[in-house]
Amino acid sequence: MSSKNKKLENSEALYRPSLAVQKTSAEIINEARNALRTLRTRRPFTPREEQRKLFGSASSRTPENRPPSSFSLHASSFESVEPRPVACARLSPLDHKPKLLLSLMSNEEHHIPPPKPPVDLEEIGKVRNARRCLFRTASHGNLLNDNKFSSAESKRLSFEGQATLGDGPRSDEHFSAKLTVQSGFEDEALPLAYEDKVKQACSEMTEVATPSQVIGKSDQDHPKRSGRPSSCPENTNWIKDETKTENNLGANETEEEDNYWNTRILPILHELETEDNVESLCHACDILYQALEDRNMLGKRFKRRTLFLKTLYKLCDIASDPLGLKLAKIILGLKVNGKNLLNVCKLVFKISRNEKNDCLIQSDQILDSLLEVLRAEDLQANTEAFIYCIGALKFISGNTSLIHEMVNKGTVEILVQFMKQINLINENEAPFCSSGHLLVQLTATLRNLVDLPQSRCKLLSGGAIPELCLMMEKRMNDKDICTNVARIFSKLSSFNDCCSALADCSRCYILFLVLLNKHPKKQDLVVRVIFILGNLTARSNQAREQFFEVEGSLDTLTTLFQTHCDIDSQSQPCQGDGELRDAKHPSEAEDVLIKLVRVIANLSIHPSAGASLATNHRFVELLIKVLEYKSVDKCEELVINTTATINNLSYYHVKNSVILEKKLYIADLLIKLLMSNNMDGILEAVRVFGNLSQYDEICDFIVQRKVYKFMVALLDAKHQDVCFSACGVLLNLTVDRSRRTILNEEGAIKKLIDCLRDFGPTDWQLACLICKTLWNYSENITSAGPCLEEEDSSTLLILLASFLDEELALDYNSDSDLRDYHKLYWESEFKPVAQKLLHRIQN
Repeated sequence: MSSKNKKLENSEALYRPSLAVQKTSAEIINEARNALRTLRTRRPFTPREEQRKLFGSASSRTPENRPPSSFSLHASSFESVEPRPVACARLSPLDHKPKLLLSLMSNEEHHIPPPKPPVDLEEIGKVRNARRCLFRTASHGNLLNDNKFSSAESKRLSFEGQATLGDGPRSDEHFSAKLTVQSGFEDEALPLAYEDKVKQACSEMTEVATPSQVIGKSDQDHPKRSGRPSSCPENTNWIKDETKTENNLGANETEEEDNYWNTRILPILHELETEDNVESLCHACDILYQALEDRNMLGKRFKRRTLFLKTLYKLCDIASDPLGLKLAKIILGLKVNGKNLLNVCKLVFKISRNEKNDCLIQSDQILDSLLEVLRAEDLQANTEAFIYCIGALKFISGNTSLIHEMVNKGTVEILVQFMKQINLINENEAPFCSSGHLLVQLTATLRNLVDLPQSRCKLLSGGAIPELCLMMEKRMNDKDICTNVARIFSKLSSFNDCCSALADCSRCYILFLVLLNKHPKKQDLVVRVIFILGNLTARSNQAREQFFEVEGSLDTLTTLFQTHCDIDSQSQPCQGDGELRDAKHPSEAEDVLIKLVRVIANLSIHPSAGASLATNHRFVELLIKVLEYKSVDKCEELVINTTATINNLSYYHVKNSVILEKKLYIADLLIKLLMSNNMDGILEAVRVFGNLSQYDEICDFIVQRKVYKFMVALLDAKHQDVCFSACGVLLNLTVDRSRRTILNEEGAIKKLIDCLRDFGPTDWQLACLICKTLWNYSENITSAGPCLEEEDSSTLLILLASFLDEELALDYNSDSDLRDYHKLYWESEFKPVAQKLLHRIQN
């Protein structure tokens, strides 16, 4: 180090922007002029999809490997009769053990006779029909009369058929099998002989009340109705069986219930069957839903539910979104399941794809029905239905007028619980793939909901952030899910409490780096992950240290920087022809570079990371490359962020610092920025000169290239930070006596005194810097006369005397917090220097 530089290091007037030693809210004022500063940037822009789809145009899923967004849906899509579980007894294992063939030599000893056909195929067919009939009877409850059977004939149904149990040939005389069937009788079962009593049971089951005329008409008019093969000897149609069964159940209703059905429900059903006007049908549906709700007839306990649903399904053929929503609300209220639940969710999804229907969704309160489905139904049994249900919620959440209602009704909590359930599924389990489609819809919905403060509070209290990290770790190969989670985190990390919760997930840094290495070409994912890392590293030194210590972190950033810098530089010539790209909307490569440079700038605040980055040739060369080929007029944010990063790295006076090795070349590049019309860019360039001007080579460069005149001119700027940075450069120049005469040019002394008068009472750091510069200028002069004009000297004496009066100096701010802040810097920085300068001028 030269003797001059040693003198600089020991000089009292050396420009080193001091860091705050007391953390208060008022120190926000000081953040903008710290030697090392974090950078801010805009959140990546997410363009709105032109059409509402289950999977967006940018989805990595191919059409054949994902559920469709467009489909046809008709009345025939629904099942007339919902599948019901058949109650049956589990058979106990056989007591005997099968004999193995020990030898193939003795054919006679181990001879197995070939099976023989039954004696009478017609009789066997009757047995099968009777068994089916009885199974159906057992699944529908007690449809047989109690008085037909004695209490002693309980527990078993016996059928004698054309087979035997054993190794011998089958015959009609030896066939005997017993089957236990649970029924609606109280501890009673029925022994029936095959020939007479089975036929009697089937006959009893079909002897039910005749359907009403309205329901009968509905069956006849249904365009898609088709019967199933007969399962009873009488060839009774399956749907006809269901109709009679429902009516038989209706016979058990009270007189009041039966009267309510006939007076309130049947007339509405009749209107739905006969009315052609859509508005009238919608009105009838509203009345019907209210009537069902008033009598607590919604749900699965409604005895005429199946017949009721058939009428509603038939109306689904009418192409009307308002009617479709009202039908869906009633059908969902009746708690359908299986294929019917899937189809009604598809119906709501299809209607919600049209943004114009959002007002209908809000007025019909279909949101309540969808949320109830998610609360009540089983996830793994209804995964496909839930995909369309949450897909509809995703569309609804894009409407700002509906999003508050969704949050207030518990949508966030439901989705978080779903996420926790799905995270329990292992990768080798069958539902893992299908649940991935569901997670795409779920995360897309959460992405919209997190815009509200109350949603963020619910996510924090529900432990959603660790679950999102776990999801991202388990679904690392799913680009769609990872992109949605990155979009959620890019929003959440912009808020301090959410950013702190994310930083507490220690594995998040590793996950983000794995994502960047795994999907480096997926720009919308990469730019958001880097934005999140920028938010985390802007938060605290602990976050910077955690990220810096992850193995390969700097290598990953360097590779991304190089890749996107090459892409951006190669695309530059193409922008010269034709229209000039709007500087306010950077290209995709520029957007990644902006966010990436911000991460580097934030990391450089940590001493270890900053020193490492300052000595990293690839990083520094890439930063310099950006300044070489980018213009602040064409890409303002990238150039300014790059300059700010160089400023941070220039703070480290370490061995092998690439910034210090190339300081003259960097200074030459910054002149272009100084000459621009961009004040933010000028400010960043002056800050770099403030750090680099501690070296003689840069001071000589400033004098030779007349850069100091530009610094003097900036003292006229009505911007405190610009004056502060310019004054810092002048201070470093006046450390050397041979350069002090430059203050006599361009009226520098008068401008410094004007800055002291204008900004002193509100900015004691700037006032201190001005006093230090004037102190250097007047050093070793016994009288201030030769260097200060009489008018300037008198003005300076008056200002210093008044500013050193504590009551006058600190009376400008009534706020207690700001007052303490100003007092701290007035006592520690301004007062010592001002007293010395005042004493020198007075003497």
